[in-house]
Amino acid sequence: MRPCLLSRWIPALAVLLLAAAAPAYDQPAVNLGFTSFLDGIPPAGPGWYAAQYLQYYTADELPDLPFPGQPELEAWISLSQVIYQSPKTLPTGASLGLDVILPVALFDLDADGTPLTANDGLGDLLIGPYLQWAPVMGKNGPVFVHRLELQTIVPTGDYDEDRNINPGANVVSLNPYWAATWFLTPKWTLSGRFHYLWNAKNTDPFSPPESGIRNTQAGQALHANFATECEVIAQKLRLGINGYAFRQITASQTNGADNHGKKEQVFALGPGALWSFNPNNHLFVNVYFEMDAQSRPEGERGSIRYVHHF
Repeated sequence: MRPCLLSRWIPALAVLLLAAAAPAYDQPAVNLGFTSFLDGIPPAGPGWYAAQYLQYYTADELPDLPFPGQPELEAWISLSQVIYQSPKTLPTGASLGLDVILPVALFDLDADGTPLTANDGLGDLLIGPYLQWAPVMGKNGPVFVHRLELQTIVPTGDYDEDRNINPGANVVSLNPYWAATWFLTPKWTLSGRFHYLWNAKNTDPFSPPESGIRNTQAGQALHANFATECEVIAQKLRLGINGYAFRQITASQTNGADNHGKKEQVFALGPGALWSFNPNNHLFVNVYFEMDAQSRPEGERGSIRYVHHF
């Protein structure tokens, strides 16, 4: 199941701001590519889960920055996740669950003469109560299954207002999502996870005192993960294609006024695999190649996720 990633979740797990003090890349880290196949259901039913994510991101294109140079960014992002899903069913037919994720980020920034700086450390805690519905069954097995989670990003991560890139965003963000898996055949599935993102104001943004910037607020956004895969070795190996998309839908603000620059967006696609050691242990491997980025980095991402059901 879920995250975050943390975005670009981001490659930066973080907030990239202009050295000139106006926001450039100001969206927080969210789940871009951390989840993929069979996303609408836990792999082994109710109970406790532990999942460990490791993602590597590299970008040598940072578009829409207001200064010359070719900065390059590398990021190692770790997510430690604990999930509990109750075996009890509510009158609605769904079961209650809780999802908690703690990120850690390490950055390698080649600034190439630009004033960009980075800060390593713990990322913001993600907490999400959720409702998991049981699969809708057909004559050959499950047909459809879905989940609704009210995820909140809490500003507990490391944040330094003197750094451009931070593991924490210093704001509360609401990031609810709906995830679903469709079984097109018993061996072939289609999955999607659809998020809405709202961000509170950052009252301590990166900006020099003479800029007059008192607060910033990233615009609202929509983002999604999507994947399709086919079982090629019974109960063992699934191979497929995975992707994600991010689109900012309202303007970011500085001191309560709209910024009129470009809104952030990115699209990514790549191959993936799922290996099931047994019903309680699963390994996901996904690769993404980004394109059509606007006002945010564009690069490549590799992600590994191990899920254990107790």
